[in-house]
Amino acid sequence: MIRNAAQYVASLRDNRSIYLDGKIVGDTTTHRAFRRTVASAAKFYDYQSDPANQDRMTFRTPDTGEIANRIWELPKSYEQLVQRRKALEEWISLNAGYIGRGPGHVASCISGMAMGLDVFKEYDPKRADAVMNYYQYARDNDLYLTYVIINPQADRSKAASEQENEFLTAGVVDQDSSGITVRGAKMLASAGILANEVFVTCIQPLRPGDERYAISFVIPLNAKGVKMLSRKSYEEHAPDVFDNPLASRFDENDAIIYFDDVKVPWDRVFVNQNIEMCQKQFHATPAHVYQNYQAQIRLSVKMRFLIGLARRIADTNGVTGFPQVREILGNLAAQGAMVDALLTAMEVKGSKHGEYFVPDRHTLYAAQVLTQQLYPQVTLTLRELAGGGLIALPSSVEDFRNPETRKLIEKTQQSPTCNSLERVKLFRLAWDAVGSEFASRHLQYEMFYAGALFVTKNHSFATYDWARSAAAVDNMLKSYSLEGATGQAS
Repeated sequence: MIRNAAQYVASLRDNRSIYLDGKIVGDTTTHRAFRRTVASAAKFYDYQSDPANQDRMTFRTPDTGEIANRIWELPKSYEQLVQRRKALEEWISLNAGYIGRGPGHVASCISGMAMGLDVFKEYDPKRADAVMNYYQYARDNDLYLTYVIINPQADRSKAASEQENEFLTAGVVDQDSSGITVRGAKMLASAGILANEVFVTCIQPLRPGDERYAISFVIPLNAKGVKMLSRKSYEEHAPDVFDNPLASRFDENDAIIYFDDVKVPWDRVFVNQNIEMCQKQFHATPAHVYQNYQAQIRLSVKMRFLIGLARRIADTNGVTGFPQVREILGNLAAQGAMVDALLTAMEVKGSKHGEYFVPDRHTLYAAQVLTQQLYPQVTLTLRELAGGGLIALPSSVEDFRNPETRKLIEKTQQSPTCNSLERVKLFRLAWDAVGSEFASRHLQYEMFYAGALFVTKNHSFATYDWARSAAAVDNMLKSYSLEGATGQAS
């Protein structure tokens, strides 16, 4: 029930339609734009299948007794939730959190929906069966999922049904006894090149008249009519790992998916043209919290890496002893501790949803609000620590292969803690983390993967315990009165 790397890579050779630079890509596992990233994703599966790791990375499913990856676990206690988080941290650390939509993210979403099956049963028992059967199918086949849950950007002042093209946004064209037929586009399929199947729905609010777009289903990425329009591949433009150690190996890619009259069978349809249920599937079940809890686990791993990188830059430049630098590093350490503490608080303050134990909703949204603003600050701090060292670098690894330029590098790239090669290697890594085109994409991703900041702030507003705060104010107001005032300053 768990795959190894070879089995995972083989599963991607499925004749899916991915367009890059005006052409169909073909085999992503060997294409120069994707092959190293596929190899990095394959390490997830080698790690979980290693007998030395299986006890931590897997659990026995309650219905079959077989082992499955913990990304599919439905915790029934605080202890199980923490155990799952520790396994996810190990997995995510394989790429320092730079594969943002790894296998654990959408698996967490589908798992959260399964934990809230009562909401689907109230809506339609057949759709509830589809959700649970798919959860078990994806779990038992160890699938890598992505999702597209945002409508294409067009005229944002108009509803989906008011756009010039009726099927700009993916919607139902037709339905019959076998399923629904879907036409139109959705975004943003991060890790689409790495995934086996895609979860398609809408997390954005829809208006009356938008019913045809209020759908939720899962389809294999090689299904007839599914077409992926890839953005520029950063991996393809980073041919040497030494020069771009992150972009060359962890560019999960992003894509718009167009559904060209795709037939979706009923057993894969979770919501059919119901605006209210499109929102409920996320917010009336643990799905939204559970998927974003996974994202916060990933961010805590990434923050740990960036903070370590900041300290290494300071050490390499021989400035760690400077009071002002220690102040900067101390602040970074405090920010990292805050992320970790919020993650722990989500678990400690968690509660039961039916028989399942889920993270605290408001703490999760508070963490999102803060970390969306924090990530740009952290990357800017690394830039400040590195200074001109980020750009005063050799043109490429080829400069080390020329004896003459290598001698010049040895004279000009110096550090009290390492040799010239190690110094250049570090600053190449730092540039790829904060300055390259790959780094810029990650900045945008961390700022918006959970939605615009006003969206997460509204989630925080909606879930805060305002009654408790109001009671504190009322108690203070009740503690004095006009009659008790002396009218004189004491």
